[in-house]
Amino acid sequence: MLFDARFTLSEIDTGAARLNVRRGGDGPPLLLLHGFPQTHAMWHLVAPVLARQFHLVMPDLRGYGDSEKVASAADHLPHSKRAMAKDMAKLMTQLGFDRFDVAGHDRGARVTHRLALDHPACVGRACVMDIVPTRHLFTHTDQVFATAYYHWFFLIQPDGLPERMIGADPGGYMHECLRRWAAPGAVFDADALDEYERCYRRPDTIHSACEDYRAGASIDLDHDAASAALRVDCPLLVLWGARGFVNRHYAVLDIWRQYASDVRGEALDCGHFLPEEKPDEVISALCNFFAAAD
Repeated sequence: MLFDARFTLSEIDTGAARLNVRRGGDGPPLLLLHGFPQTHAMWHLVAPVLARQFHLVMPDLRGYGDSEKVASAADHLPHSKRAMAKDMAKLMTQLGFDRFDVAGHDRGARVTHRLALDHPACVGRACVMDIVPTRHLFTHTDQVFATAYYHWFFLIQPDGLPERMIGADPGGYMHECLRRWAAPGAVFDADALDEYERCYRRPDTIHSACEDYRAGASIDLDHDAASAALRVDCPLLVLWGARGFVNRHYAVLDIWRQYASDVRGEALDCGHFLPEEKPDEVISALCNFFAAAD
């Protein structure tokens, strides 16, 4: 069992999407957002300790896990980070939290970035894990980035091409993503792997994930361009893996200081999946950051 009895699981309708949400713990609200190709189960190693200080809210993003697979559209708006961020703002309001802290990993970190821009009154502090901003990546694309992040260009292909190719062996593709992006020798919990695979094997999940990336290469960039003059004003913690591509290729804190006013952070000795590769270090960093006075 990945989560103990302290955590309840429910479906919450935001009005735009029905979200699968696990929550529990004592203290101020902390929203945790997962990335691709995972679900909220990625927080299973850090949640029990964080729940001693925070009330954790851990949803599956729309299109992922057991959350609703919303209909796609030609402009990919239903799978934009703006739509996902709005889900989160509405979810937290429905739970009685008008202001909260948030931490996101991978795609969830991109939702966190958009949430801080679109709903600044809601976000007290934010943490993003193992990303630099989407707009920066696409405006600085080179061969090294395109090789390491080949999936960004594969998953956006039209006419169901990646869906058909991944659908031939969805478990194999998912496991290969985890293997490539983690540090060598990283071990994932068997129950977590079973949960990721259970969800990712669904054709509608594969399609939704592709739509997420298609939005990232289209309408998300339009939204980013329109808000280029805005900066994340809340305190921002940036964590990334010292043994991953982001650390090798980018001056992470320097880049984020172009997009946010109050940035601090560090690299952890791991690959891409920080909460599963280095849970103790993630717990320490999040507790210290979110417990700090503004």
